[in-house]
Amino acid sequence: MTDSKEATNRAYWSANLRLIVICLAIWATVSYGFGMLLRPYLMGFSIGGADLGFWFAQQGSIYTFVCLIFFYAWQMNKLDKKFGLKE
Repeated sequence: MTDSKEATNRAYWSANLRLIVICLAIWATVSYGFGMLLRPYLMGFSIGGADLGFWFAQQGSIYTFVCLIFFYAWQMNKLDKKFGLKE
């Protein structure tokens, strides 16, 4: 494998890992942070009759996870085009 090909592969993998870490950080913040750690601070707000912390623990983390799946797929398609990769 040539040096330029290796550099391209490293850059692609680095961008992929950066995207994964960002998505995991968002997911952990929403599910663990808002649902558990910050729940006492979010109890004053309500959504649908439940306090905001409970809503994040039960529904918000699921909605966020589904949105992150679509976001990851969209970003990976852009990344694949940028690096000239095809399925």
